[in-house]
Amino acid sequence: MAEPPEHNETFLREVDENLRRDRVHDFWKKYGLWVGVAVGAFLIASGGFIWWQNHKLQQSEAQVEQFAEVLKNVGQGSRGTSVKQLDDLSENGSKAVRATALFTRAAMAIEDNDLKLAAAKYGEIAGDSSLPKPFRDAALIRQTALQFDQLQPSQVIDRLAPLAKPGAPWFGTAGEMTGLALIKQGHKDQAAKLFSTIAKDNSVPPEIRSRSVQLAGSLGVDASSFLAGPRQ
Repeated sequence: MAEPPEHNETFLREVDENLRRDRVHDFWKKYGLWVGVAVGAFLIASGGFIWWQNHKLQQSEAQVEQFAEVLKNVGQGSRGTSVKQLDDLSENGSKAVRATALFTRAAMAIEDNDLKLAAAKYGEIAGDSSLPKPFRDAALIRQTALQFDQLQPSQVIDRLAPLAKPGAPWFGTAGEMTGLALIKQGHKDQAAKLFSTIAKDNSVPPEIRSRSVQLAGSLGVDASSFLAGPRQ
């Protein structure tokens, strides 16, 4: 005699649930260890990442405090271990701390009249692609200014080409050195044109614009009218 439909449905549900329990049991029996390992690894990795982020933050704060202490000592004339501390920060500090430490070390070298060392420190900054571009550009300008008399005119022009363009933040300074290098090469017409462009650029500092007018005038080009315009 056939079972009533409701009995069949109940039996099928029980079988289905038993099968699911058996599959789950077999799965955990077979893979439970690996799942546990994976979950544990994930938790360890997550915890490690959070710890590392906090560690980096604390380390950065400590480096800033250390750098502030170095500046204080230098300002008070107590250079003592400041040089070594700056060298350590320039090698192991965060990006901003490293760059600032190198700038400070270069400034100290200039005070000591060690222009070769100062140029080398600026060169480290300029050549470090991991540092922000404004740091690298500023360092390149200062390095070139220190080495200008030792460099070939073509080296100055090539080095400053990306910065000696109207609208670039360092156009005035880079353009001025480029113009002087062009004069050394005998390209006076190009130099006069560049100095005139600098003179009429309101974003360039007034003292550089004024010098550019004088330099353009020495090359036979009157750019004095450009200084009558508004300055920023």
